[in-house]
Amino acid sequence: MTPTPTRTRARSRRALLCAALLALTVQAGAAAPVLAQGPEGPGGRDCVRTERPLDGKARRILDITRRAKNDLHLNSVEVKVTLDGREVLTDALGESMTGVPAEPDMHFRAGSVAFAHIGTLLLQLVEDGTVDLDATVDQWLPDVPKAHLITLRMLATNTTGLHDYVTDPAFGAELEAHPFRQWTPEQLLAYPYSHSFWYEPGTSWSYSHANYVLLVEALEKITGTRIDRLVRERVTGPLGLRNTRNNFTPDIPRPVLHAFTSDRGLYEESTFWNPSWTTAPGAVITTDICDLATSARAIGSGELLSPRSYRTLLNPGTVGLGGASPTCPASICLKQTEAKHFGLGVIVVNGWVLQNPSFSGYAAIQAYLPSKRLAIAVSSTKTATTPDGNTAEVVAQRIAAALAPNDPLAIT
Repeated sequence: MTPTPTRTRARSRRALLCAALLALTVQAGAAAPVLAQGPEGPGGRDCVRTERPLDGKARRILDITRRAKNDLHLNSVEVKVTLDGREVLTDALGESMTGVPAEPDMHFRAGSVAFAHIGTLLLQLVEDGTVDLDATVDQWLPDVPKAHLITLRMLATNTTGLHDYVTDPAFGAELEAHPFRQWTPEQLLAYPYSHSFWYEPGTSWSYSHANYVLLVEALEKITGTRIDRLVRERVTGPLGLRNTRNNFTPDIPRPVLHAFTSDRGLYEESTFWNPSWTTAPGAVITTDICDLATSARAIGSGELLSPRSYRTLLNPGTVGLGGASPTCPASICLKQTEAKHFGLGVIVVNGWVLQNPSFSGYAAIQAYLPSKRLAIAVSSTKTATTPDGNTAEVVAQRIAAALAPNDPLAIT
């Protein structure tokens, strides 16, 4: 039975909103040592399966991953876990395409992981005096509604009150009908601009992709440098994330982890659907599972930030915001608590610092628990019978329950 367009769009929105179901209290622990990646693994590849004999912990993680793959009817699962900066397990299960095994060095779309990198970049610019976190954006983005009230902090923390174009039914219908369309920032922003604000800027919390489209534009004007170059120079380059990169086209660097979805009613390949709608040009990224694990640890430990900026990353003033109001339902203005809240480009949940993209058949999560120096990275792709939601999240939750049972990775 083919779902109706309304049902299909609702299901797609649920998956996309996984990145907005947030939060946590994190202790500002000391940064872990940099995880050595190379120079390169066997055969010139720098992300390979664990080749040493597996110890009990690694075997347990692999067993959990295998069971989750079967339970969730996944096409593929890639996983990397590190503890104290050292590899516990790197592996890939299932297929990229029929007859093509999934491999750890395959690239996949990483969506909102870019927000975590941009959040760290913004705090670096604040540290070196380039910009004030509470500067209003009217000096760079004068045409934005209420620009004289909206600050860089509000854009980065989703507290502007702007609607999210991803959950706009009109946008959903257009995206569903034309998955290969190339979107411009102006076209994307037209959707939230057609609505009144949910609330006055800074007074509540609601997830909106529009905020990061605008934040990227502001940072480019402030620095005079394209966002892909800024992130590479200040974040991904220093962290050695050689396989994390922006793509200005729908292409994905080889080798590719292929994706499939039933979002439009028919199970079909979605690998090269155009991701230009996910955020601003220059911040549409792909990665591999090894880079994702390194990113989890480095961002989650505040490796590139001062202790003060790290504290801001984890709680930039969002705790206590949100909740239902006469103008914003509780399902939109989610209550931000110490246990679960949006930080500055990251999600904080019971001590975990994470990001969890899910769209167009791809699902992933990078999660780091500072108190245990534990990093979990998972990527997954679907079969026709995979349940809705971010399945990479589910795999990571099961691994976390085994390795850190007192710190549940309870995102939803």
